[in-house]
Amino acid sequence: MVKPVHRNGSLPAVSLQGFVLVGFGGSAETQVLLFAGFLPLYMLTVLGNLTMIMVITLDAGLHSPMYFFLKNLSFVDLCLSSVIAPNALANIFSSSKFISFEGCATQLFLFSFLGATEAVLLAVMAYDRFMAICSPLRYPVTMSPTTCARLVLGTFCVGCLNSIVQTSLTFQLPFCSSNHIDSFFCDVPPLIKIACADTTLNELVMFGICGFIIVCAVLVVIISYGYITVTILRMQSGSGQHKVFSTCGSHMTAVTLFYGTGFAIYGQPGGMESMEQGKLVSIIYTLVIPMFNPLIYSLRNKDVKNALRRLGQRHSLVKKSGWCHH
Repeated sequence: MVKPVHRNGSLPAVSLQGFVLVGFGGSAETQVLLFAGFLPLYMLTVLGNLTMIMVITLDAGLHSPMYFFLKNLSFVDLCLSSVIAPNALANIFSSSKFISFEGCATQLFLFSFLGATEAVLLAVMAYDRFMAICSPLRYPVTMSPTTCARLVLGTFCVGCLNSIVQTSLTFQLPFCSSNHIDSFFCDVPPLIKIACADTTLNELVMFGICGFIIVCAVLVVIISYGYITVTILRMQSGSGQHKVFSTCGSHMTAVTLFYGTGFAIYGQPGGMESMEQGKLVSIIYTLVIPMFNPLIYSLRNKDVKNALRRLGQRHSLVKKSGWCHH
């Protein structure tokens, strides 16, 4: 599988057909526990995000910019976890834990693409709340359907640019002596660890791009919510304040979780102190947050809960009419 090749007396590189994803290791009992933990997380992620997409699509009361962005967030979360979880679950009981070179590059590309897209999308959602609360009269014009579509397209463009740079730079590196990736999926930090060349440029690019995206996104969120807080405090109505705080609180919870874990792995020189720490934070980033986002937005949002109730009632009426017909 691995054939040594010497290049001008330098460190021996390897010609790879693929990599081995080490994962978490441990005994057979540990692997069973991991599977028992990962599978429900992934199933809840798929169910929650598909439900959000369906509810927002089918309920006319949710056809507004805020829910348009939320539907896209659910789509990105669904894809992000699906890029990682099925392969990680399959590898838990696999003896080889093998992933092809092309498969690894594809996984890294999609993960980098979706991760950066979500980071920017959360900032766009903060800007949307800022416009809705601070400039309600201009809001319908400023956040028109065309503008919303362009903003979402822009988030995907940023994600695509990030993934092209990260993937091309990472897979230009020569890999020496080992093809064992100390992680449960293909990501830049563990791949850099097994490279046999100077990875300073790769680390600087990862830190630079990811740091720039996170810092810019956080600034947009902080400025937006700074203005929102001032506007809320000026409100005379207590119920109005509560409704705005509830909506914005959901978004701030999602933002804090996502940016916090993202910065811990990618936004600081050297990243995590150990690969084991990186793996634990990666579980939060790739599986826990995509599962929590639909819960955060649905449980704390009356509009979504009412829409779910209406869909449930509509479904029960359809079933009753079907029974009456028979």
